[in-house]
Amino acid sequence: MTHSHPARRSPLRALAGAAAVVVGLVLSGCTAGPDTGAVTAPPEVIGDVPEDLREFYAQEVTWEECEGDDFACATVKVPLDYSDPGRASIDLAMIRLDAPGDAQGSLLVNPGGPGVSGYNLVRDSAEFILSDRLRQSFDVVGFDPRGVNESSAVECLTDEERDEARAETLPPDATDAEALEILEADSAEYAQLCAERTGELLGHIDTVSAAKDMDILRAVVGDEQLNYLGFSYGTQLGAAYAGLFPGNVGRFVLDGAVDPSLSSAEITAGQVAAFDEALRNYVADCQSQSECPLPGDVDEGVAVVDELFESVEESPMTAADGRPVTIGTFFQGFVLPLYDSASWPALTAAIDQALQGDPSEFLRFADLGADRSPTGDYLTNSAAAFTAVTCLDYPMPADPGVMAEEAEALEASSAVFGEYLSYGALACKNWAYEPVNEPSPASAPGAPPMLVIGTTGDPATPYEWSLALAEQLESAVHVTWEGQGHTAYGRSGECIESLVDDFLIDGTVPDDGVRC
Repeated sequence: MTHSHPARRSPLRALAGAAAVVVGLVLSGCTAGPDTGAVTAPPEVIGDVPEDLREFYAQEVTWEECEGDDFACATVKVPLDYSDPGRASIDLAMIRLDAPGDAQGSLLVNPGGPGVSGYNLVRDSAEFILSDRLRQSFDVVGFDPRGVNESSAVECLTDEERDEARAETLPPDATDAEALEILEADSAEYAQLCAERTGELLGHIDTVSAAKDMDILRAVVGDEQLNYLGFSYGTQLGAAYAGLFPGNVGRFVLDGAVDPSLSSAEITAGQVAAFDEALRNYVADCQSQSECPLPGDVDEGVAVVDELFESVEESPMTAADGRPVTIGTFFQGFVLPLYDSASWPALTAAIDQALQGDPSEFLRFADLGADRSPTGDYLTNSAAAFTAVTCLDYPMPADPGVMAEEAEALEASSAVFGEYLSYGALACKNWAYEPVNEPSPASAPGAPPMLVIGTTGDPATPYEWSLALAEQLESAVHVTWEGQGHTAYGRSGECIESLVDDFLIDGTVPDDGVRC
């Protein structure tokens, strides 16, 4: 098919979906009650830190009952700028779910993103993602990284403005040059709003700073070493921590690994290919079921999906509630169920309805991915935080010729998805702050064994990335789950669960190369 536009997705959302792990908002029902009161990090867990950071490491933190009887919450101060720690501080929100008995320490968890709330993960989903054995052994601690949600947060758009941005579409008769001009103007306006509404914090929402924050969190909870379970982008954050503080690494599990040596363009190319493969795997599964709306062989089924995307691109649809479903929203809604093969039946039902003119299920999926409640409130700032971190972590040349060549390669890789992940560099072209990091291989010499997990059919963090990260981390071992969807622990069954739990609880290191 042919298109007159360089990218139908607004640059306000061009980087906001595919890399973020999807965590369902469900209620936790654990029975442990929190211990509350002031806690000061003991000297032995602080370690040898610069004098101008000691006040942060030794700060008194008060845990208070929150979110029901099962949880304790605290606010931790960290430097705004680690190059000048004494000038200003920001707040990090933490939540703790205590083990029912004596815990062997804390387990810090991060669900990915960047921009996904670890606070919400522990509050809403710990019972469903973490095994009973793990929760009985550790006090589970979640936190919102700098810039995210309950912590000192990036602010860009109001809820109403977010709805408007998600409903935007380009004029149907715009030329490539006109469309590019519109998209760049939109991204510049968005960048200006983020800078105005967030202030100086916007220049310090980077992964290295967040990794340094994690060492302060380790100290204030009283752990000499950090035990950590990171998913998706959380593996990149964990690898950064291990590189900075190899001597403070406890038991690290990095699930759905990101390869930190890749450029932004290489990450996008890998994801486009992986999502295309996930689509083909889904279509094959659908066609093995009765009443699949995608007839013929896999190529023919994918062609039906491609035609559906093209029809929405040319003529945005309207959901049952009257809200518009433009191609950007439709794309976001389509890819979300590809994160978990358990959602494939729901994707089939959504496709069937959309082919009959009703895109409501795709709007519902897109709202879930955007953290929008049924009442129209956005529950987190995940999209804004994603862009803020990405623009600081990755240099992204926005040369029109280079972007056009990349877009052509992406569409060749996936006729369905390629163009909707193109031109992402526009999101950072007019950002108020220059990148402070750049891609480089992970390295943590001297760190104890770490466990890296890759899923063969992972669309968001392709399997090859996990192999690369395990190779870069000198002490890492690699475990494979032969499955479909994003990440493994919590949804892949007993094999992976036992390996992870044995490692985190008992320190049992699996053989490198184990497959489940």
